[in-house]
Amino acid sequence: MPEDVNLEIFNADPITEDVSDAAPQAETGAAPKKYAPLDAAAESQAHLSAEMKSIGEAYAKALKDGAPAETQPRLDYAPYRSSVLRHPTKDLHHADPETIELYSPAFGHMDVHALESDLTIQHNGEPVGERILVSGRVLDGDGRPVAGQLVEIWQANSAGRYIHKRDQHPAPLDPNFTGVGRCITGADGSYSFTTIKPGAYPWKNHLNAWRPAHIHFSLFGQEFTQRIVTQMYFPGDQLFPLDPIYQSIVDQDARDRLVATYDHDLTKPEWAIGYRWDIVLTGSKRTWTENEAFGTAGDESE
Repeated sequence: MPEDVNLEIFNADPITEDVSDAAPQAETGAAPKKYAPLDAAAESQAHLSAEMKSIGEAYAKALKDGAPAETQPRLDYAPYRSSVLRHPTKDLHHADPETIELYSPAFGHMDVHALESDLTIQHNGEPVGERILVSGRVLDGDGRPVAGQLVEIWQANSAGRYIHKRDQHPAPLDPNFTGVGRCITGADGSYSFTTIKPGAYPWKNHLNAWRPAHIHFSLFGQEFTQRIVTQMYFPGDQLFPLDPIYQSIVDQDARDRLVATYDHDLTKPEWAIGYRWDIVLTGSKRTWTENEAFGTAGDESE
């Protein structure tokens, strides 16, 4: 889920850009820039919170009146300011999968190595922060494991900083933490990463806006045309009710499915805290949203 910058709350250069939907890049060595002065007219958190509360109450009333539950983020969720300008307004165009694969990205020149799932051993020293284990299973809509799935993650470091040229948030970089990893799911659909718990960071949607700590996940299926990107959050984060991106999923049950669970059996003594998070994909009983053979008529026939 992209996280854009609301440039209106700053009134002088340099303007920093949000990078939370971009994987970290190599550090350029440039000194971090200072933030521009804040605009006194910027919207407050109280203003955004009141707006989100109103939307939540309207959704609760709609549910009570018989409306179906919403399990996906609202594309035009007004408190997430840039979503109003950026969300799709027209039907998606069908593309030829074979043509797309001719121009798809390559994820390195070698097969995925088992050590790539450990983000704490990619450099000469140990990264700073709380070491964690994140494990789970990738399942289809019927609860069956999805084996051989490419799972990639990227995240900020423990100070809430990405190694990316667009991230000029004045938090320290960690020379021993790049923040990217990948693995292939096992026969039982399992995946596991060793990493550092990311920190919260500002993203300028409004005055004093901070994103809850999260890890970005990307999953590929059998082809490059089969991809989902999502975010995993940590339990008990006090920024949840303040964050328009998290709140853009207006259904609480659906929001909860993005939050990992502390797992004491996964936790390793004297080593790392364990979190478990299963990823459920669409299965054979799904309601189709795109049907190449029949178009929208095929959707209605489900």
